[in-house]
Amino acid sequence: MPDKIALITGASSGFGLLTSIELAKAGFRAVATMRDLGRRERLDQAAAAAGVTAQLDIRALDVTHFDALPAFVDSVVSEHGRLDVLVNNAGFAVAGFAEDIKLEELRRQFETNFFGAVAMTKAALPTMRRQRSGHIIMVSSIAGLHGSVTLSSYSASKHALEGWSESLRLEINALGIKVVLVEPGAFQTGIWTRGAVMGENATKETSPNIKRSLRMRDRIQALPKRDPIEVARLIACIAQDPNPKLRYLVGRDAKIQLALKRILPWKWHEKLVAHFLKID
Repeated sequence: MPDKIALITGASSGFGLLTSIELAKAGFRAVATMRDLGRRERLDQAAAAAGVTAQLDIRALDVTHFDALPAFVDSVVSEHGRLDVLVNNAGFAVAGFAEDIKLEELRRQFETNFFGAVAMTKAALPTMRRQRSGHIIMVSSIAGLHGSVTLSSYSASKHALEGWSESLRLEINALGIKVVLVEPGAFQTGIWTRGAVMGENATKETSPNIKRSLRMRDRIQALPKRDPIEVARLIACIAQDPNPKLRYLVGRDAKIQLALKRILPWKWHEKLVAHFLKID
């Protein structure tokens, strides 16, 4: 039986890199994509260390080049014969209090995190519909279920992804295509370092939130963050599950945040968040 084919976006680092390796180890032919192939070295090294170099097909792809995505997916299917799993992982976070974020910064956040995932999914659906099978795995976040201080743009994009994905699952589940949301808490990925993007006005001394931002930054940096391999292994397991759930919340912090939001009266909850993050 030929290898199953998985296409992963945002594979140069973090969840995308580790997921590509884990899927390859599980026997998938992993088409690992990234915007800049000049950043493939870490993936190449990880593949060599895991002994799965032959299972990887590394390609350049920018998910915001919407018009090019159908042809890209068609080229993968033409070469490999099928598409079994799409992992929509590409994304980044714009940080800053909401009143400091420019509209163009918010739009850019949505272009990648929401519209990029939507466009990739729409490009993959014709093949999966013909196959009457396929898994579409959305890398969302606890921020898609719980508002996040200084990450309103990121949270909004993930909330949109949650709603769209839930609706899509209801529409296409009967076709044999499974839509899944993976919702990590805080994990040690590049989103906190290299991938962090600050809103232009968020770091200016003229921002009315600058002091609160600095207090919160110190608080967040001190918090423990989990090993991202946990998320990658979960995604690999989901990809092999013929009947996966809609949502997978990952990480103790994520589970606590959601539980507190659901259990506590909102006024108590918002006071707890403000005190914990040092913005009160």
